[in-house]
Amino acid sequence: MKKPLLALAAGAAVLAVASPAAAAPSGDTIVTFTVSTANLDITVPASVNLGAAFAGSTLSGSLGNVTVTDSRAALSATWTASVTSTAFTTGGGSAEETILPNLVEYWSGPAISTTGTGTFVPGQPTSADAVTLNLPRTAFSKTSGSGNNTATWNPSLRITLPPAAVGGLYSGTVTHSVA
Repeated sequence: MKKPLLALAAGAAVLAVASPAAAAPSGDTIVTFTVSTANLDITVPASVNLGAAFAGSTLSGSLGNVTVTDSRAALSATWTASVTSTAFTTGGGSAEETILPNLVEYWSGPAISTTGTGTFVPGQPTSADAVTLNLPRTAFSKTSGSGNNTATWNPSLRITLPPAAVGGLYSGTVTHSVA
């Protein structure tokens, strides 16, 4: 009787090994990643020559493309670009050799291109909207939207040359900033 018992025990062992294991109905894996962020930057032309005009007249021209690049990947990706100007001087800087910022007018014009979501607003859409640069002015802004974005515009200047201005090459700085 030992043999049938032994055979029965061996058969039970095979059956226990051959039975399928109980499986979990689902399994969760937590996955994480990071959306990288960068800066809010502005790029402007290094220099521009607006040409020549006589004292007592008006000189105007384009500054070249200004671009804001917002790589902050922000939920509320709004920003304002501002612009201001120094005086324009030649020679020794006397009153006759200086053109003050209140004689320098600026208008942004419309956007040349934009990327991303939201509302992009030119500070001065047309030359009729020009503002003097004797204090910081809004050049362009983004008032809504999220994520990365860019805006490019080509602003213009109109400079009134006083009748008493002396001849020479005048130089000044127009500064764009973004925050």
